[in-house]
Amino acid sequence: MLIGDVARRSGVSARMLRHYESLGLVRPTGRTGAGYREYSHEDMRLIFHIESLRSLGLSLRDVRRALDEPGFTPSELVDDLIRQTRKRIAAETELLTRLRRVGGAEPAGWDDVLQIVALLQALRSESAGRRQRAALSSVDEVPVPVEALVEAALSETDPNVAGALRWALAQSGDGGLALLAEGLGSPEAEVRKRAVQSIAEIPSAGATALLRDALATSDIVVRRYAALALGARGVAEAVPTLVDMVIEETNDVEAADALSAVASDPALADQIATRLVDRLAHGTADSSARRRLTQALADIPGSTATRALIDLSQDGDPVVARTAAYILTLRDPQPDPATAAPRQPGL
Repeated sequence: MLIGDVARRSGVSARMLRHYESLGLVRPTGRTGAGYREYSHEDMRLIFHIESLRSLGLSLRDVRRALDEPGFTPSELVDDLIRQTRKRIAAETELLTRLRRVGGAEPAGWDDVLQIVALLQALRSESAGRRQRAALSSVDEVPVPVEALVEAALSETDPNVAGALRWALAQSGDGGLALLAEGLGSPEAEVRKRAVQSIAEIPSAGATALLRDALATSDIVVRRYAALALGARGVAEAVPTLVDMVIEETNDVEAADALSAVASDPALADQIATRLVDRLAHGTADSSARRRLTQALADIPGSTATRALIDLSQDGDPVVARTAAYILTLRDPQPDPATAAPRQPGL
């Protein structure tokens, strides 16, 4: 077969076939009387062999090694090709993600495109200050796509930058909730914590629903952050976790404040006071834990909390007794710890 026939059958251009010949990869078996290259069926087989190897990403140099070295073992080369391909795919995926984010921001012109790209690059800067400025700028300037903010928030380790990113996400509304919900299911504990912290700052019904779901997770850190946020929103389901936090001295002051927020609902105040009293009476022998539970009663309104404090002012633990007596002096009306009795309606 002449070179033109080979090119048509193999899909390899005549120019490339001549290049293969110059490299010594495929030499035509013979020449015609007029001096034209003539390829045999074995030459054709070799051409297809070369093309198969090139389809795997091998360079022509590697192809020649594979053909010329009888003892050539492809495993190491294939492993290297796998690594190179993965690196290339990662780079292309990153580019695709960047393009999608720029497109999602619906830029009005090239100035907007350049500004979005600059902000996206700043969010990945090694400088914490630059990342923080980018997070803050994403609200007032050309908006950064919310998925970029979520990605940054879930990977950020600097507390100041993380706070700025959570604030920016809160300004974006519910747009990032689906991605943050995926973060709650991450196998990495730090990512789960950052996800619940970000959700906690979004003041919407959708965020509240996700936080309620987080109360059932096996990750105790996520449960605690969810409970603090839900307590501040007056959600009663958070109360058991909040009481445990008071006992365990884990953000106990914040947990007591959250209990107080839930107790602003009169229908729940006595229930919370009863739970605290039950833990004082039956579940907690440690003196410091009993003192914290007593302190938690301070901002719980209602007669149940008042009666409990009166009883605690006579507690055998002098620290608990003094704490309860002091709290009683701050409540309105101010009962006499020694003589006060529960007030009757209308009195």
